[in-house]
Amino acid sequence: MNVPATRKDLMIVNMGPHHPSMHGVLRLILTLDGEDVIDCEPILGYLHRGMEKIAENRTIIQYLPYVTRWDYLATMFTEAITVNGPEQLGNIQVPKRAGYIRVVLLELSRIASHLLWLGPFMADIGAQTPFFYIFRERELIYDLFEAATGMRMMHNFFRIGGVAADLPHGWIDKCLDFCDYFLTRVVEYQQLITQNPIFLERVEGIGIVGGEEVINWGLSGPMLRASGIQWDLRKVDNYECYGEFDWEVQWQKEGDSLARYLVRIGEMMESVKIIQQALEGIPGGPYENLEIRCFDREKEPEWNDFEYRFISKKPSPTFELPKQELYVRVEAPKGELGIFLIGDQNSFPWRWKIRPPGFINLQILPQLVKRMKLADIMTILGSIDIIMGEVDRPLGVLQALSDGTKLLFKENLIPSRGDSRLFSIGPSISVISILISYSMNFHTCININKGVDKKLSGWLETPRYTKDL
Repeated sequence: MNVPATRKDLMIVNMGPHHPSMHGVLRLILTLDGEDVIDCEPILGYLHRGMEKIAENRTIIQYLPYVTRWDYLATMFTEAITVNGPEQLGNIQVPKRAGYIRVVLLELSRIASHLLWLGPFMADIGAQTPFFYIFRERELIYDLFEAATGMRMMHNFFRIGGVAADLPHGWIDKCLDFCDYFLTRVVEYQQLITQNPIFLERVEGIGIVGGEEVINWGLSGPMLRASGIQWDLRKVDNYECYGEFDWEVQWQKEGDSLARYLVRIGEMMESVKIIQQALEGIPGGPYENLEIRCFDREKEPEWNDFEYRFISKKPSPTFELPKQELYVRVEAPKGELGIFLIGDQNSFPWRWKIRPPGFINLQILPQLVKRMKLADIMTILGSIDIIMGEVDRPLGVLQALSDGTKLLFKENLIPSRGDSRLFSIGPSISVISILISYSMNFHTCININKGVDKKLSGWLETPRYTKDL
């Protein structure tokens, strides 16, 4: 963290990880000059759960219940990306009815995610009423999810080659009724918020990012489209069956917090248009590719010399992933959600690397908050829209050690089957990298603590407080 050496009255403050406006366990080390932000250092890692390494030790079907914990406010998208990768690796065709069902559920999940962004964002800047309004509509969406999938938040509904079940009788009519109702509610949000002078004072011109800058930082989603870049993966990649519907990419050119708000409001309106078109034109036919049950099964699956099919009561399908590598992506509510997947002619992925939009978009936060006021941090951070479940997804410093060990076993470099000198290389490199990482973190913590102690001692030695003590 760069602290100006010429100033002696700067204050170092921790914001988070328990601050209610952090939207998760995010910690910011702020350097303040009064109310002005001089520097900001985000600290991550309070929610590491090893999701990538868990994926490499599970079949796709076994891993599906885990993925909804990445972005737990847009769970359909994490399920979609999990099955899209194996589908593309194995050239598996999805029935058209299943594709339409997926689109409807994905857009409902997009609306639910934007709603739960809007309410806390408005509460962060001082408006409590929208926070209560958004739950009114969000509960209706969760009622639809519960009727279709059996669960309100963690659905486990997507499958390789389709979905787990067909839509129940009467669900389409209920969803169309919701769309008609929700359009009137969005108009109410716009009348309540968009022209509110206090709201405009808090968001207009705050956290400006230019078009060239968002590309250089690799930002995506509303962060990208609010800066004048008309880029939406639903239009670019035409995955699922988005190319069959008539809708427009929502974008603004100002690049500030107000523009990001307007993009998300517009996206909710466009999502309703997509849902209505999909429900009115949904075809008949199967909801899953039944031939997938015969594709490339492992004949003798083993997991640490144990037949993992019998761990649970219901056997899990064991599809072999072809020996290829692939990057697959979808347009999630927060941006580009991607997975780098490597198959190894095994039921487990050889490599499963997650590209979460929140982690990438959060990188620009220190630059946006510098030279701003302390109260503007909540506005800027809220407009980015992060979920710490997807930001903190790997295993931390153990990632290198795990990858090194896995490589040794893959290439048969263990002493019983290879050269013992080669066996010592991987762990040695991993241990050295871990020690270097630990020492750097240790010295950083020492320097921060010294800085805090120095500021605190200088504060206590001032005449104003020495007299009271």
